[in-house]
Amino acid sequence: MRIVFAGTPEPAVPSLRRLIESSRHEVVAVVTRPDAVAGRGRKVTRSPVGLLADEHGIPVLTPRKPSEPDFVDQLRQLAPDCCPVVAYGALLPKSVLDLPQHGWINLHFSLLPAWRGAAPVQAAVQAGDEFTGAATFLIEEGLDTGPVFGVVTERIKAHDTAGDLLARLADSGAHLLESTLDGVEVGALQPVPQPSDGVSYAPKVTVEAARIRWDQPASAIDRHVRSVTPAPGAWTTIADLRVKVGPVTVAEHSLPAQTIEVTKAGVFIGTGTTAVRLDAVQPQGKKMMKALDWIRGARLGTDAVAE
Repeated sequence: MRIVFAGTPEPAVPSLRRLIESSRHEVVAVVTRPDAVAGRGRKVTRSPVGLLADEHGIPVLTPRKPSEPDFVDQLRQLAPDCCPVVAYGALLPKSVLDLPQHGWINLHFSLLPAWRGAAPVQAAVQAGDEFTGAATFLIEEGLDTGPVFGVVTERIKAHDTAGDLLARLADSGAHLLESTLDGVEVGALQPVPQPSDGVSYAPKVTVEAARIRWDQPASAIDRHVRSVTPAPGAWTTIADLRVKVGPVTVAEHSLPAQTIEVTKAGVFIGTGTTAVRLDAVQPQGKKMMKALDWIRGARLGTDAVAE
C-alpha cells in the first residue's frame, strides 16, 4: 500500500523504520509536528520521526494544524491508501480522516478501552497495573474510541519506569502495526468495536502533577516516580531547593512524612507508610547524581524537610 506515516517522538521511530523496510508498503511521505526549540542550547530541532524520514529521503510534512487547507491538498495529491499513526500529537479533522481508502490506523500504547488519551503508559505504571499492551485501531473523531484491529500484551515489571515500558511497547507495537497493515491490505482484518465497559482515561502528565506528595504510601510514591520517569520527571523541594528525583527504593523502617534522614546507607524520606530511599537526584541546571553526594554537598539544616 501507499502510506503516509504520522508520528513525532522516539517511540514512533521503530514503527516507521519497520514500514520503511517493508517490502509490501511504500512510505510516500511522513507527517510530524513542526521543528521545535529543545535542549539546553535551545536549538531548533527536528522530531525523531522527521530525522529518520530525512535519512531515507522521504518527504516530511509539518503542518501546524492538520486542518490547514495546504496540508489537506498535499495529502490528497499523495493519494495514500492508508495512514498509520504513532504518537503524532495532534487531533485529525474529518476532512483528513476521510481521504485514505483504508483510513488512519493508530498504534496506541494500551489495551483499549483502558487508558485512552495522551499518557497511557504513565497511567498504567501509576495505577500499578500488572499488564498493559498496545492496540491498533481505526481512528474516528472521538478520543481513541475507534474499533480495534489487534493487540499485543506486556507484563509490567516491578521496577519498570514509563520509559522502560514504552521502549518495549514501541518495538512490539511496530510488529503489530505492520501486521495490521498487511491484513488490511488483503482484506483479512476487520476492526471490532471497543467494549463499553472498562473505559479509563490518561491525560497528559503536567510538570505540576509530577510533584511528589509525601503523605502518600511508599508504594504509591514508588509507582508515581517510575510513572513520570524520564518525562516530565518526578520532583520535590528540599529546604527550598527544587530537585528531580529518580526511581526510589521502598525501605522497611518508618519516618514521619516529609522528614529527611541521612545515614551511611543513604538518604531516606518519610511517607504515609514506610520511608523511601532516594537513589539519585538532579538539582536544577545539573545532571543526575547520587542523592547522598548531593545532600552532603548541599549542607542542609537539621530541620530540612521534603515538600
